[in-house]
Amino acid sequence: MSILVTRPHPDNEATAEALRARGLVPLLAPVLKFEPVAFHDESEAGYGAIIVTSANAIRAVAPLLADLDLLKLPLFAVGEHTADAARDAGFAEVIVAGGDAASLRDKVMEGARDRLVKKKSTLLYLAGADLSRDLGGELGAEGFSVVTQTTYRMAPVKHLPREVCEGFAAHGIRAVLHYSRRSARAFLEAARDEGVEISALAIPQCCLSETVAGVLREAGAAQVAVAATPDENALFETLERALRTRLA
Repeated sequence: MSILVTRPHPDNEATAEALRARGLVPLLAPVLKFEPVAFHDESEAGYGAIIVTSANAIRAVAPLLADLDLLKLPLFAVGEHTADAARDAGFAEVIVAGGDAASLRDKVMEGARDRLVKKKSTLLYLAGADLSRDLGGELGAEGFSVVTQTTYRMAPVKHLPREVCEGFAAHGIRAVLHYSRRSARAFLEAARDEGVEISALAIPQCCLSETVAGVLREAGAAQVAVAATPDENALFETLERALRTRLA
């Protein structure tokens, strides 16, 4: 019996390792594919800080960071995973928010009060092509100037791996892990195209946030569980509770 991990590569490998450490069997089926976007910074403004909501945004521009003279700037990361990617890329001053865009906005405002970044300075937002929240607009309303640079896109896959479809048909998958609203939608579309949607939605759907969970509920999933906080450890705790409930 497996736990289906829909998270994109390469982050899904770390998730698989963590699941094995908990005695669970991972089955990897990334439903989004990472595609970097060419970075062209035509802004002449001097940046006061960088904000990032995904480790992928850093991975996409990592080879360019030194030449762009960005590593000296403070970087506000949405959570620990993104912060780790920033440190690996060479950023020395990394400020970590609580795991979602709202906490990142608040952390930037707190940083202005603590003089980590100047009030009303220009922020560089390294972002994905599909944004679930207008973080730039929210910070703009607080007096910052935000330059949003799209550094990557996540393209949905068209098909689930054959072993996943067979796993659903044989009731060999115990639960599904969902990390973003977009990946949840991609999973549902692929499951429909493969004709396994009913089986896929009949098992626990463990979601990183309420925003992600809403996609599964709208699709008809009856067993939707949400992590207490938007981080993977909390998601694993939610998964283990869902599995215990299912066995009870």
